[in-house]
Amino acid sequence: MSTLSVAVENLTLEDAAAELERLAGELAHHDALYHGKDAPEISDADYDALKRRNEEIEARFPELVRADSPSRKVGAAPSGIFQQITHARPMLSLDNVFSDEDVSDFISSVYRFLGLLPDNSIAFTAEPKIDGLSMSLRYENGKLVSAATRGDGTTGENVTANIRTIKEIPQALPSDAPAVVEVRGEVYMAKSDFLALNEQMLAEGKQTYVNPRNTAAGSLRQLDPTITASRKLKFFAYAWGEISEMPADTQFGMVDVFKRWGFPVNPLMQRLSSIEAILEHYNDIGLKRPDLDYDIDGVVYKVDRLDLQQRLGFRSRSPRWATAHKFPAEQAFTTVENIDIQVGRTGALTPVARLTPVTVGGVVVVNATLHNADYIEGIGNGGERIREEEHDIRIGDTVIVQRAGDVIPQVLDVVMEKRPEGSERYQFPRVCPVCGSHAVRERNEKTGKLDSVTRCTGGFVCRAQAVEHLKHFVSRNAFDIEGLGSKQIDFFFEADDPALTIKTAPDIFTLEKRQNGSPLTKLENIDGFGKVSVRKLYDAINDRREIALHRLIYALGIRHVGETTAKLLARSYGSYAAFAEAMKTASDITSEAWGDLNTIDGIGEVVARAIVEFYKEPRNMDVVTRLLAPGMVTPQDAEAPVASSSPVAGKTVVFTGSLEKMTRDEAKAMAERLGAKVAGSVSKKTDLLVAGPGAGSKLEKARELGVETTDEDGWFTLIGG
Repeated sequence: MSTLSVAVENLTLEDAAAELERLAGELAHHDALYHGKDAPEISDADYDALKRRNEEIEARFPELVRADSPSRKVGAAPSGIFQQITHARPMLSLDNVFSDEDVSDFISSVYRFLGLLPDNSIAFTAEPKIDGLSMSLRYENGKLVSAATRGDGTTGENVTANIRTIKEIPQALPSDAPAVVEVRGEVYMAKSDFLALNEQMLAEGKQTYVNPRNTAAGSLRQLDPTITASRKLKFFAYAWGEISEMPADTQFGMVDVFKRWGFPVNPLMQRLSSIEAILEHYNDIGLKRPDLDYDIDGVVYKVDRLDLQQRLGFRSRSPRWATAHKFPAEQAFTTVENIDIQVGRTGALTPVARLTPVTVGGVVVVNATLHNADYIEGIGNGGERIREEEHDIRIGDTVIVQRAGDVIPQVLDVVMEKRPEGSERYQFPRVCPVCGSHAVRERNEKTGKLDSVTRCTGGFVCRAQAVEHLKHFVSRNAFDIEGLGSKQIDFFFEADDPALTIKTAPDIFTLEKRQNGSPLTKLENIDGFGKVSVRKLYDAINDRREIALHRLIYALGIRHVGETTAKLLARSYGSYAAFAEAMKTASDITSEAWGDLNTIDGIGEVVARAIVEFYKEPRNMDVVTRLLAPGMVTPQDAEAPVASSSPVAGKTVVFTGSLEKMTRDEAKAMAERLGAKVAGSVSKKTDLLVAGPGAGSKLEKARELGVETTDEDGWFTLIGG
């Protein structure tokens, strides 16, 4: 999670830019897990908090809105397992509201946008928000021709064969249906079917599934449609995409048409006009929620008249005429049996409460995150108290557990009346529980505040960090080595045979050679492998002996360097040799290399310092040197500028001031398409400063350094726009 340590109104411009970068990477990561892999690792509430933080910062600093901002994205890119389908009309997501006041604000915004209309004159539909997988079904001349997941909102996965196995979805429409119809809705698994499936898995001695939503999504993404057919998936229709002729002029009327065509529609949908009636229906659905045979996580409100929907239109990623009113998190009481410490790839020590099993919202909860040492004591990331002072969390405490979403519950508070006599405060470890190295909380040199996270200082000496680093190294956005999953990494790391063991990344690329030269244990003879799978593993490893520069940088596992930052670094330095040399030189903060690193647009001082520290550590350099030795891995240079013939190709450009003909993000994207490098600050290496109204210190510095400057009109003249 983001640190969320400073109130938005107290953020500096630099801090805001750095946090927006972190949030963009973090939310992209969670989007990929949720939409692409059906395996979220944070709760819906935590995800929503990150999204709200991002939106609040963007509202205060509109000039910092990034091209890859989460506020501009929908879902995640298709997985690549299935063929892709481009949606004729984008599948957008909905904004969320969380309180009665938020609902009132939404309705007021509709009235304000449309002008002076009498109160209660606009009708809204209100229906349960199904917790499933969004789907678009395309019919041509009455026949089902394709089915696609939401994907990134523009392109989804072609799951037509699997959709045909869902009995509730019509294969053909009545003769009076329009020639082209895209019916959209939600694929889900009923709770009763989910429980029956888990009982079957237990009887067969197999691992059970976590929740109906992820099970439905995974079932739909099976390459074998017979598996999908066996899972008894269901469908609710509630929207549409491309349609050649509208059969109704209201939202309610369209859903009624879907019902007449044979689609299941939700029986709890109502058309209402007053805020009081809307909120009453929300509360009524909330009371019915435990007894429904499908999971819901809120109520969706939509303006009913389609002509008003058209006038209201869309924002970048969501309609103005609809919103989702989310339910509050579900809670229960249980006991903390123990507190364990998990050590992550960057050395972060994360406390986890082991709980007496309790059912929260239909899911048995046995673990809950405690975040960090401060959270255990009842202190938030900004130093504020989040619980009463004596409400620290102790082993043996009865606690309130909240589950907001599907995955990681959290402990909210302690029931002090039930605290056992003689209980003692939890002492957070000062040494790593895995390797025994010192565990420290770093101090931010700028603010003087301690980091909320305690970290092991052992680096690659620490088994936990080494294993997690290997898993990161082979992950999808890094080297993406098929056949080296989490279980395989654990196996190779624990292996005693020198011909099998993988302790660091270079060992991956010597595995085949060691196996061929070893008279001892052969991998193909070990249970779980075999000749075919071993050959595939070697081929997958060899396919990655040449790797894109940004993938290599990301795979190194440098703290704060996500996929987006790795691409920025690759584009800025061009080759690994240039990048590595610059990072070593930049250890001197008075050097030109340090200044150049900090001027890269999107790289702040925190990120720059983390990269430099990585390259100062001898153990890191030993691993990298062995990895890039002859015959091992060869990083490819970053791609040459797309428009090498443009007048700004290869030049470093800085934008400042208020641009009037384009947003700053559009300007940066335009410059990069033309082959330029975009920097965030002015230095001796800046070739051009584009200054809009209100340009200040950057313009002054450019003049001092003799950097060429121009205004927005001059920029368009220069590039021929």
